[in-house]
Amino acid sequence: MAINQRKAGAILSYSIITFNILVGLLYTPYMLQKMGQNEYGLYALVASVIGYLTILDFGFGNAVIRYTAKFRAEGKQAQQSAMYGMFIGLYSLIGLLALVVGCVLYFNVDNIFGHSMATWELDKARILMIIMVVNIAFTFPLSVFRGIITAYEDFIFIRVIQLVRIALNTIVMVVLLAYGYKAIGMAMVMTFFNLATLLINYFYSKHRLKIQIRFTKIPFSFIREVMLYSFWIFLGIIMDKIYWNTGQFVLGAVSGTVAVAIFAVAIQLEGMYMTFSNAIQGVFLPKVTSMISTGSSEKEVSDLFIRIGRVQNYIVLFIVMGFMIFGELFIYYWAGADYGDVYYIALLFFVALFVPLIQNIGLLVLQAKNQLKFRSVLYVCIALVCLGLQIPLAKAYGGIGCAIAISGALLLGQGLIMNIYYHRVQHLNILRFWKQIIQISIPLLVMSFAFKWLLTTFIIAPSIPQVLLLIGGFSLLYWFIAIAISMNKYEKELILKPLSKLYQRLK
Repeated sequence: MAINQRKAGAILSYSIITFNILVGLLYTPYMLQKMGQNEYGLYALVASVIGYLTILDFGFGNAVIRYTAKFRAEGKQAQQSAMYGMFIGLYSLIGLLALVVGCVLYFNVDNIFGHSMATWELDKARILMIIMVVNIAFTFPLSVFRGIITAYEDFIFIRVIQLVRIALNTIVMVVLLAYGYKAIGMAMVMTFFNLATLLINYFYSKHRLKIQIRFTKIPFSFIREVMLYSFWIFLGIIMDKIYWNTGQFVLGAVSGTVAVAIFAVAIQLEGMYMTFSNAIQGVFLPKVTSMISTGSSEKEVSDLFIRIGRVQNYIVLFIVMGFMIFGELFIYYWAGADYGDVYYIALLFFVALFVPLIQNIGLLVLQAKNQLKFRSVLYVCIALVCLGLQIPLAKAYGGIGCAIAISGALLLGQGLIMNIYYHRVQHLNILRFWKQIIQISIPLLVMSFAFKWLLTTFIIAPSIPQVLLLIGGFSLLYWFIAIAISMNKYEKELILKPLSKLYQRLK
């Protein structure tokens, strides 16, 4: 049953991502048109500031999944129930802390953004902050239940709820934007659907999974273990915030809301890109934890690392090369001529994230082994250097300057140094990994660059129908070469078996 849940969860994840991308392709241009650059930039800026409050999670969210999977594998039901009580108590206190910090931000909006915003923007920023702070304060204690459902590998339920939420949120926002509601309306709708989803997760955990919550005394040794495990994840969260939120904050302080709007659209594309790869990762943490807990060999872990990395490589490389070829045309038709810099910012992100995204099973291995210290310290140090570079580069080159600083840090830390660490310390077979990745990628890279050259040389200004036909042609050619030349038997079956079953059903 668990294996079926993982496969169904991965398939549903990609279905949701595909649906989300389609919604974004249709909804985002409409939203940008209705809101305008200033209003959207304001919303993105406030969201990025409030997003810093998510670091108050302190890494406990991942600990819920890890220790639930561990206790289930060991049959420790009583410890599991007591742990849930501990986390709910901790998250309730964190929610109150988030409210206090949010109030401090509310009363200092003028001090933070007064010199780069108009009066109406400052007034609206305060309202947005209140809505978003309330949202995040309630999210903390209720988020425990999503972690529980994930640890129980009930991926179908989570993905279906997510799919419904995306659809309803988009429909409601389209209607509100048509009636003139903008940033404040968007914040209220997102808050409503977020809280509704959290409550559904709570009732599902209690009544379907029969989760028991006990507020009993917890051994200090276990609390210390959880705190140490979560601390290194917490450092990783800080790193993520420095990478993906600081740029908007810096641009908001030195350039204004228009620059933030452009950078925010690039961040939105980066988020879609990362989510597409992480869809597989999200369903493997319980499995990797179980493998480590039951003493699987280093070779077995390396084999999983390479097998999943190969699959992710096909997907991530397809996105990177597709965006390199069609991204500039896509941005022009999708967001408009005012957002031209989005292409260069997003492409920098896409290339820099390639290595960590095809190796994100390595992170799960570190989490399962509770050996996140090196990675977390490394990432925070590099992220701080990145922050120091963002400020002068943003002043000189705007959003592209911020993207250069972020991309350089990603290539150094998550690319080069972590591969050395995986090989020498974690004993993952990185040499065999890269040998296989290079072998399967060469035919796809040759075809992609040839396609780019042909497009640039012979098609000067394609129309939207022509662009869609070219994207379709590239996609078919890419996956044909992947299946015919690059894929092994296991990878071919992942694609061809579902297609064969679908064909038989339709027939």
